[in-house]
Amino acid sequence: MASTFIGYIDESGDEGFSFDAGSSRWFVLTTVITRRDTDLETVRLVDVVRQRLRRSAAKALHFRDLRHEQRLLYVDTIAKANLATASVLVHKPSLQEPEKFRERYRLYFYAVRYLLERLSWYCRDHRGKRDVGDGTVELVFSNRSGMSYEELGAYLAHLRDLTGPLDVRIDWRVVTEDQVVAFTPGRRMGLQIADAVAGSLWYAVEQSQYGFTENRYARMLRPVVYHYKGTYLGYGLKFWPRETSAVLREDKYQWVWEVYA
Repeated sequence: MASTFIGYIDESGDEGFSFDAGSSRWFVLTTVITRRDTDLETVRLVDVVRQRLRRSAAKALHFRDLRHEQRLLYVDTIAKANLATASVLVHKPSLQEPEKFRERYRLYFYAVRYLLERLSWYCRDHRGKRDVGDGTVELVFSNRSGMSYEELGAYLAHLRDLTGPLDVRIDWRVVTEDQVVAFTPGRRMGLQIADAVAGSLWYAVEQSQYGFTENRYARMLRPVVYHYKGTYLGYGLKFWPRETSAVLREDKYQWVWEVYA
C-alpha cells in the first residue's frame, strides 16, 4: 500500500566550517509535507508562481535566483497552500566539538535525524481513519551529488537500532528506510517548494556581507509551520545545538520570539 504522506526535503547553506573563507554560519534542512491524495494539486503552486513570474516551465524555480519581490509572491503562495513545513536550523559556530562534524555528511545526517523526528510526529498526529494509504511517509530528498542514498537508508536503519538506548525519537510506524528516494528539483515540484522554505529561513538567520538578515519570508510562513498545541519551537522550527539559544537573543533574531514563541 502506498504512503499517506510525502515529505520533500531540501537544504540551504553548507556544511563547511571555514567561516573566514566563505562557509555559511547556518545550515538549514527543511521538509515540506503533503498528503499523497492531494499532492499533485498542492505542488502545482509552483506552476502558478512560475506563470505569474513569466518563468520558463523547462527550468526549476530556485529561491536564491529570484528577486526580493518575486520571493514575496512565492512565499505568500506557499503560506496559503495545503501543506506543512518543519525545519532544523543549525548554527555551526555554536557546536562545541565541530571537529566531529567535519567527517563526510556527519552534520547533514545529524540534521536529518532531528528533521525526521518532527516529520514523523506530524504525520503520526495527522493521520485519520479515512486517509488514503498506510499512514507512512515517502521521503523525497533533493539529490546531492556524490551522496549515496543507500548510505542514507543505512543511517536510518542505524537510528532505528538506537531508538530506546539513545534519545532518538523518530516514530518508526511512520518512517521506513525503504521509502527513501532522491530526485532533482526539476523532477519533483515539491522539492522546489522545500528549497523556497529552506531559503526563506536561511535568509532570516544568515547575515549578508553587510551584516543584515531578511526575516520577512520567515514571518510570512507561520501559517504552514508545524506546531503542536500552539508550540512552534522544537516542532516546526528546531534550532540546534542548544547553545544557539544565546545567539537567538541578539536583536536580529527577535523575529523568532515575536512570531514563533
